[in-house]
Amino acid sequence: MTVRFFHTSDWHLGQFFYNHSRHYEHEQFLAWLLEQIKIKQPHALLIAGDIFDVINPSSQAQKQLYQFLADAHDLAPQMQTLMIAGNHDSGYRIEQVEPLLEKYNAKTVGVIRWNEDKSLDLDRLILPIYDEQKQIVAWCIALPFLRSAEITGFNENTTNSQNAIAYLHQHLIAEAKRRKTDDQALILMSHAHMQGGETSDSERPIIIGNEEALSTTLFDDEIDYVALGHLHKPQKVGQDHIRYSGSPIPLSFSEINYKHQVLEVTIDPIETGNQVEFEAIAIPRAIQLHKIKGELNDVMQRLKNLPQGLIECIDHREYVDIEYHTATPPQPNLRQQFEDALPKDRYRLVRISRQYLSNQTNAEIESKINLEPPTPEKLFQQIWEKKGYSADDEVTKDFLSLVAEAQKKLEDDQTV
Repeated sequence: MTVRFFHTSDWHLGQFFYNHSRHYEHEQFLAWLLEQIKIKQPHALLIAGDIFDVINPSSQAQKQLYQFLADAHDLAPQMQTLMIAGNHDSGYRIEQVEPLLEKYNAKTVGVIRWNEDKSLDLDRLILPIYDEQKQIVAWCIALPFLRSAEITGFNENTTNSQNAIAYLHQHLIAEAKRRKTDDQALILMSHAHMQGGETSDSERPIIIGNEEALSTTLFDDEIDYVALGHLHKPQKVGQDHIRYSGSPIPLSFSEINYKHQVLEVTIDPIETGNQVEFEAIAIPRAIQLHKIKGELNDVMQRLKNLPQGLIECIDHREYVDIEYHTATPPQPNLRQQFEDALPKDRYRLVRISRQYLSNQTNAEIESKINLEPPTPEKLFQQIWEKKGYSADDEVTKDFLSLVAEAQKKLEDDQTV
């Protein structure tokens, strides 16, 4: 039996980009995705985590998600939407609206749940996917972002994070294989950083038990497709059937050249012998990003040469990032000069950075004027360096582990 589904992830609804809302860009993406759903009528939509940008999303961001689910259900009533929590999401929060989700044929897995006898709650983690005749065409193992506190200390197989991760995968895959028949596909959806994945500078490092990246050896050969979330660049990891769909919009200037897409995946275990077919459906970019770098005079000229044309709504205007190179201190009114060089009422200058060229050493020292609040990791690194200490990967990992624990405690407090 053939199963067709869409794979997407890392929507980051509610994100602010250098203090500018991305609501319009997300609205354009979701409207485009609804059109694809209307045309393709897939059996399922898989959203592999980081649905929201923060664990306590705004009411506007939540409304955006639930309105999309309602509209998708109207266009394709038979389609199931399966979602997992990412490291940016509160797993408990996205599970709180289960009665609402059921009305839209949607399910969400926010956290790993255990039964009273310390066994896994398998029915919440292994989900059937149905066709139009209500026949099961595939099984989906749904693994949200794995937080140490939710997976360790339950039995002899979960004494630490590494053991627990291996146990979860082995146990769930074995049970899913027991449930499936030869004419049904087996899918695994996970929000994780896999070894070999290419990152951008907008992804928050995720560390579980001092391990940042997981191995693809966790995945059994009988799994037909692994739908991954967390990394924003669309890519395969090791094998064709292990893929990140990537984010639908660029979440930083380092992602300016990413080919954002939704993956349409088709599996027919009988006709094609479990061969997986992919179609990358390109997502149109609603707002352009421009990174301008070079010597000061060159930057000024390139700003003036940018396309003209009024964009009335400020939330629809294009983003500009400037990196200029100079051997002299900046002029006090340099930002205004940049603003004056830009075509009027079309762009938003969101970041200016300077690469200082020292005449004495001929070295380049980067000094950035960043309009975005620093992350805990960057603040820690700045303080660490000011104290006179050199960079230490182990210390950084320990700090990020503490941040993850604090974030988990914050989530727990919010659910009480």
